[in-house]
Amino acid sequence: MDVKVFVPAIVGACFGALGWLCVGLYMARRAAARQAKNAGRAVYFELSMNRLAVRMASEYDAFSDLSRSAFDRLLPELATWLEPAELQTVVSAYAGHVGYEQLRSDPSVPAPLRRQALTGILGAQERAIGLVGARVFTPEELRSIETAEPDSVGAPADVTRTSR
Repeated sequence: MDVKVFVPAIVGACFGALGWLCVGLYMARRAAARQAKNAGRAVYFELSMNRLAVRMASEYDAFSDLSRSAFDRLLPELATWLEPAELQTVVSAYAGHVGYEQLRSDPSVPAPLRRQALTGILGAQERAIGLVGARVFTPEELRSIETAEPDSVGAPADVTRTSR
């Protein structure tokens, strides 16, 4: 075999393989980032639903179930995507479910203590929603979501909007 043909073939094969490796890693990284962002969005909306349930319990003493299925299912993606302190903020919001369930099942808890606990649980929910929302939505998307959210429990934010 001629060295003039063999050396350029080896060099070309090496650069080609490295190029494909770089492209593959880039595509895998983008796919993982997209998957993590989608996981964050699912957890964001689950937290929003839980926040509404905690608000209902706080304002009307009407307790409903809190959801954690998206969090349980998507925790591996969140753990690789969020920094430890950010992940702790989200985990704290879900850790409040234990206290919520205790308040729900034990009506003998005094009202001031119940209010204080629900305020803390609601605060944890709102911190997690703020953190995840800032990571997965653009500021414009967050504004549109916030205008679509109810101003108070059960009342739409803009009841004068007409649909076409």
